[in-house]
Amino acid sequence: MHNNLSFYSHGKLLLTGEYAVLDGALSLALPCQKGQWLKVFPSEKEGVFWKSKDLNGQIWFEKEIFKTSATNDPIAHTLEKILTTALYLNPDFAKKLQNCTVETELEFERNWGLGTSSTLINNIAQWAEVNAFDLLFKGFGGSGYDIACAKSTTPILYQTQNQKPKTFPICFSPDFKKHLFFVHLNQKQDSKVGIAHYKSIKKGKKTFIEKITQITEDVVRSKSFTEFCSCIDLHEQITSDFIGLEPVKSKLFSDFQGSIKSLGAWGGDFVLVACEQPDVKTYFENKGFHTVIAYQEMVL
Repeated sequence: MHNNLSFYSHGKLLLTGEYAVLDGALSLALPCQKGQWLKVFPSEKEGVFWKSKDLNGQIWFEKEIFKTSATNDPIAHTLEKILTTALYLNPDFAKKLQNCTVETELEFERNWGLGTSSTLINNIAQWAEVNAFDLLFKGFGGSGYDIACAKSTTPILYQTQNQKPKTFPICFSPDFKKHLFFVHLNQKQDSKVGIAHYKSIKKGKKTFIEKITQITEDVVRSKSFTEFCSCIDLHEQITSDFIGLEPVKSKLFSDFQGSIKSLGAWGGDFVLVACEQPDVKTYFENKGFHTVIAYQEMVL
């Protein structure tokens, strides 16, 4: 390898279908304007040297990969798992994976839940010339919607059919998007915990999946702000009833004049806020939630 290489992937948000997407529900997913870079530089030193930077250019991880001393580091361990899986899928990747320095650079905050892992996996898949979905499913599992977003430049409808990912690019740019916002709840949600809880529930799952698929279709078709809000309110209620958790609005923002929907595993990361009032940002800032991003500034 003599040339510098550069790869890029978009972040993700799941607007509908959290939990249900794992079992084949049709879901609406949005690629983000911000993502992650992966750059590979030839090195004169033997080995693979990894450096990860946050959006301010600060190094948050730096190690030589595949060294015995690195195996106790959970980040190094995850990286090695991704790379080893990529090597399994394409043994020729070994030729690229030597005497190099790899730098990754995030464009969003690490704790935002916008896809630090999925953008990394998709970037490594591009570098290794393997299928990113195979890399995800063989190494880690998950629905794959985040990988679909990493590759996409438009909103998508996403569904797994017979454990195969199906991505349908769509035009989703509602007239009322100026009334939509994303608010970060100041905590990172470990989706593994939420997913394990969801998977433990067996009763009524087929009906739940069917209802979420219908709501996704209704959201995409919604012509008015009121119709859209009705859809996301219903989505919250149906999901709440199924997983047995309180909706975020009644839990944290019961006096809010508008609709609020959890995105991804409930309890953290971003929520979607739909409100026609002019002082949305002020309301959340007064409650201590200072990351309020307009839809147009977040979604690709």
